[in-house]
Amino acid sequence: MSRSNHDARPLASEIDRIRQDFPILEKRVNGSPLVYLDNAATSHKPIAVTRALNRFYLDSNSNINRGIHTLSEQATELYDEARACAQKLINAERSDEIIFLRGVTEAVNLVVAGLGRKRVRSGDRIVVSEMEHHSNIVPWQMLCEEKGASLDIIPINDDGDLLIDEFEKLLTSRTRIVSIAHVSNVFGTINPIRRIVEMAHRRNIPVFVDGAQSAPHLAVDVRALGCDFYAFSGHKLYGPTGVGVLYGRAELLEEMLPYQAGGGSINSVTFARTTYKPPPAKFEAGTPNIAGAIGLAAAIAYVESLGLERIYVYERELLEYTLTRLSEMPRLRIIGDPRERASIVSFVIEGAHSHDVASILDSRGIAIRAGHHCAQPLHERLGLAATARVSLAFYNLKEEIDKLAEAIGEVGKIFGRV
Repeated sequence: MSRSNHDARPLASEIDRIRQDFPILEKRVNGSPLVYLDNAATSHKPIAVTRALNRFYLDSNSNINRGIHTLSEQATELYDEARACAQKLINAERSDEIIFLRGVTEAVNLVVAGLGRKRVRSGDRIVVSEMEHHSNIVPWQMLCEEKGASLDIIPINDDGDLLIDEFEKLLTSRTRIVSIAHVSNVFGTINPIRRIVEMAHRRNIPVFVDGAQSAPHLAVDVRALGCDFYAFSGHKLYGPTGVGVLYGRAELLEEMLPYQAGGGSINSVTFARTTYKPPPAKFEAGTPNIAGAIGLAAAIAYVESLGLERIYVYERELLEYTLTRLSEMPRLRIIGDPRERASIVSFVIEGAHSHDVASILDSRGIAIRAGHHCAQPLHERLGLAATARVSLAFYNLKEEIDKLAEAIGEVGKIFGRV
């Protein structure tokens, strides 16, 4: 962890109060209390976020950077404050290195279009890992097809750790960018980003980091990591859907081509020529998700009020408890055993399809994920069509893990008789 919090009280002592900030956790599903263990897909939102959204629409609703009237100025100020809030969260050096967009998927596509199309030529190479989400594979594939470049894949071992020595062998004079997940959405592996960046930078290769699964669970410092790009999605960080953040080093953002063009991104337009504003406006054409950015700022403030260190410690306890309980289950196999793991555990049950497992758990009010988790190449590497996935958040309880284990025991009995 890179930053500390002065509150030394364990988060566990406040969980009952914290859960009251998430009214949906009181919901009953199929007659049972909701046990929500699908946080890697999307997290729930505290009241502070919904209040921030309502407050904006009720009190300050207007477009930004376009008017001189009071509401427009208020909306612009709130939007700028949200950018500064995101900057502080990941310790970016400057607020103009923060671009608001829809999420990590759009962030990858922006870098592909803005930097990739400018730098990549026929015969060049782009490096991703075997554990990537489709969003960090397909856009690079499309670029390779367009440019006649190649996609190089960092292999993994059976535990779910990157083979770093093999990664180093992939770095050549033709490598144009490395794009890597900070945390795997299947294994929960925490990848050694700083080491990866150092290795790539020795050859002047920029590194894009997919922070979708790390920003909600780890204290992220982009300057300490040294990465050139870092992206995260608001809806996984207890904020609204449809908003996210791309951090990019200022000199690279200056170099990049605009991803889209239109109002808000230009300095001047004539039929002969258009000139663009500097970043971040250059990459925020059109009316942005103003309310989403404000809601994301409220989510960040909420998380920071709890303390990133405290969240990490509590979630680590939950993770260890989950691994222990699941490892006790007959017929269940946990997928991977990485050296460092965040709050994600995938598993299979002998004789049971993961979709059936998820469906039976849902009948008991327990929400998990089942499928390939937008990571088909990884599942092919594992020889699996699908896995079931439990993903934790700071509002989860050990008692909920007990309910999960009890329900999985029933699933094992059902399929053990088949």
